[in-house]
Amino acid sequence: MSNVVNLRQARKAKARGEKERLAQANRAKFGRSKAERLEAEAQESRRVRALDGARREKDAPDTP
Repeated sequence: MSNVVNLRQARKAKARGEKERLAQANRAKFGRSKAERLEAEAQESRRVRALDGARREKDAPDTP
């Protein structure tokens, strides 16, 4: 036989879990020092440059 579940409590528990996941994401995003943020931005720009440099064809305007 299954257990009886209070839907109000289940809804609130789900909302708390969602709020906690959002809080973890915000801690990771905003809870870094300036040096860590700058290093992450530098790594991202290096990644983008490497990806753009590895393209086979350059984007050229379509002019006849």
